[in-house]
Amino acid sequence: MSELGSITAGGAIFGKLKALGVDYVFTNSGTDFPPIIEGLVEARRAGIDLPVPVTVPHEHAAVSMAHGYWQITGRPQAVLLHTNVGLANGATASINAWCDQVPMILMSGRTPVTEHSRFGARTVPIGWGQEMFDQESLIRETTKWNYELRFADQISELMDRAWAIANSTPKGPVYLSLPREVLCDPCPNAGLDAPSRMAPVITAPDPDSLARAACALMKAENPLIIAQRGAGGAAGFAALQALCYQYALPLSHYWSNQLAIPLSHPMQVGADPTPWLEQADVVLVLDALAPWFPDKVTLRDDVTMIQAGPDPLFSRTPVRNFPAALTLAGPVKTVIKGLAHKMAVLTPDDAKISARRDRITAASDKTRTQVVDHAKAGCAAPMSKDWVSHCLGQVIKSQTANGRRATVFHELGCPLSPLDLEQPDSYFQEPHSGGLGWGLPAAIGAQMADPDRLIFATMGDGSYMFANPTACHLVAEAHELPVIILVLNNEEWGAVRHSVEGLYPDGAARAANEVPLTSLRPSPDFTQTASASRAYTETVTDGADLPAALDRAVSVAINERRQVLLNIAIARTAPH
Repeated sequence: MSELGSITAGGAIFGKLKALGVDYVFTNSGTDFPPIIEGLVEARRAGIDLPVPVTVPHEHAAVSMAHGYWQITGRPQAVLLHTNVGLANGATASINAWCDQVPMILMSGRTPVTEHSRFGARTVPIGWGQEMFDQESLIRETTKWNYELRFADQISELMDRAWAIANSTPKGPVYLSLPREVLCDPCPNAGLDAPSRMAPVITAPDPDSLARAACALMKAENPLIIAQRGAGGAAGFAALQALCYQYALPLSHYWSNQLAIPLSHPMQVGADPTPWLEQADVVLVLDALAPWFPDKVTLRDDVTMIQAGPDPLFSRTPVRNFPAALTLAGPVKTVIKGLAHKMAVLTPDDAKISARRDRITAASDKTRTQVVDHAKAGCAAPMSKDWVSHCLGQVIKSQTANGRRATVFHELGCPLSPLDLEQPDSYFQEPHSGGLGWGLPAAIGAQMADPDRLIFATMGDGSYMFANPTACHLVAEAHELPVIILVLNNEEWGAVRHSVEGLYPDGAARAANEVPLTSLRPSPDFTQTASASRAYTETVTDGADLPAALDRAVSVAINERRQVLLNIAIARTAPH
């Protein structure tokens, strides 16, 4: 029972999170949660403003929902998991959040330290089975800061610190371990209703390096920009469009998980930077973990490589040896605006820029035509992924023309180029860490963030199974979230097969009809999984039927406000 002027620590955490701007706490509860649940009821009775607790029946999905929510809103959320076992289930999603530089406050209970004689001590056998010497080690490498709560009166100050560190450049998840005995203690109210007393540290590029980079880009004969993680929001997106066009700077979306400029932009040259890199004398790399394939690219000896972003050298990645003659550290939008300002005071060679602009525009138009032609050639039974992507892009264009926002979450589903998207927040691809199962719950988190937005989760059949779909469909139904799910089903681990063929281009596997360890046959009927949560479902086997099926899916999502799943038959990789 809490004391006068205090609240049970388990509930105090929720009140403080709300003061820090957290809207939702994605949770999966366990035997460590009694003081949290008791504290929540107590806090509600006291009229304390609280974030919404969301029950998510799998921890990977819970962390991924917080990931997707941040991608739409830019507001970090919180996740509360069950001791070490829940934390272990959420660890893969934490790896994804770390790789994607997504801030969130991760927490998990800690099995009681005491065996008796203290309120909150162990009461069931798992209290012994779940104890670890170092529970934080499960997640230490994928968080910016971690700590174990020792006393209830630390909550306000520790949460302030956690929030500020999570939001500092580069952003990322933080973790707090919560022993059950501490959660049972009363917590003073002081500071629980106040925002953080610590401001995040936001870096900015060195002015000297910025000036040198601007000069190099202005003088370049064959410049190139490679962007992987977008342009840092709407302002950076608009600024980068203008910069690319004004100075005729071609931009490649190589393995991009966000858009940096519209795909229709005349300086947007597609997903393959190789032919541009080979000729480039100055390259600006915008927040790209792996900006090209080192074994397949030969750079000019005199190339000037500019690495830019929140952490240009990706200092927590053990091996990453891409050249960096200049580094520009700071949020991407800050770097872009800084370059634009520095270039504006230089004298451009207008004739050279104009000629280069015409040449890049022609190449860009040709690439887009090839993308569309290739996609249309995949309208068959079964169809190609590019055809699905093209059809989805057309649906999105028709909806956005009517003023509706739309976003695609892609996890080995619809490729970027055929989507032909235009907006900065219209596309998010799976993190480069490869923790599968991210796409569906991230899309659900995004739908919670913006209920009126059309949210499409496109994924392979393997990724759908990794997403713990029963848990995801339950949350979508419980919160009336009309996410549209496209399962691109080729009955195999297509990414694994492609990786084998890439490493052994003339090998036996490339010529085989069946490749070991890649088959997902017989394929489950995924529509039944979704139907169990009252989703609208269809199976589409012929490409000619897909446009109408997508129209029906959108109509159900908008008018009936319920989730949709389309199980789409995709062609398997043909033997060579």
